[in-house]
Amino acid sequence: MTKVALVTGGSRGIGAAACRLLARDGWDVAVNYRADAPAAEAVVADIVAMGRRAVAVQGDVGSETDVLAMFETTERALGPITGLVNSAGISSPNGRVEALTVDAIDTVLRVNVVGSILTCREAVKRMSTKHGGKGGAIVNVSSGSAYIGNPGSGVLYAISKGAVNSLHAGLSQEVAGEGIRVNAVSPGMTATDMVSAEAIEKNLPNIPMGRAGKAEEIAEAIVWLMSEKAGYVAGANIRVAGGRL
Repeated sequence: MTKVALVTGGSRGIGAAACRLLARDGWDVAVNYRADAPAAEAVVADIVAMGRRAVAVQGDVGSETDVLAMFETTERALGPITGLVNSAGISSPNGRVEALTVDAIDTVLRVNVVGSILTCREAVKRMSTKHGGKGGAIVNVSSGSAYIGNPGSGVLYAISKGAVNSLHAGLSQEVAGEGIRVNAVSPGMTATDMVSAEAIEKNLPNIPMGRAGKAEEIAEAIVWLMSEKAGYVAGANIRVAGGRL
């Protein structure tokens, strides 16, 4: 069976690393991006150079219309989807809870929570044996922030990732008997464009290994969960954080 994955937020950071590693392991990949088309096309070029098929798919995961179009474009270009990696997400604005506006709350929750729900919904419709699918795998990229809470800077982001964890826990049990394995990865401090050098330096004392993670290190966990090697793994949430709990 041809393995076809849609990776949201696939043009940068952990998502881009996951796209490349999936291609390394024999997947054809749809690289979702919201605004940076050149970055997405660069990832596509890397995948094609590995001998796999790939397509860049524009869309905002917080928009139902865009999500439906993303899935349709992916299947038209690559065939039936057998895997989903939910890596799209935003972390701003930063600040204390009393400074949050309704617009800020709505923006973060729409992308990080509603987006994850919508993409999972569409993946299940296509992959579940209940709906005539042949099964598949979903990996939601959460965050250690859900456990830590990010006081003083990013409680809103932590809340959104806590919701992702709840989605993962419930959905994994809902569809495990329908051929779909749902798992999650909770990265620690990772060197991507979402994290400033100042933030990394500030948090180094909290990381037993004494360094930030690399996007590829997080992606290796994602790709393992997507693979047949994890065939009996469902409902897992792997913390990849250099020893930080």
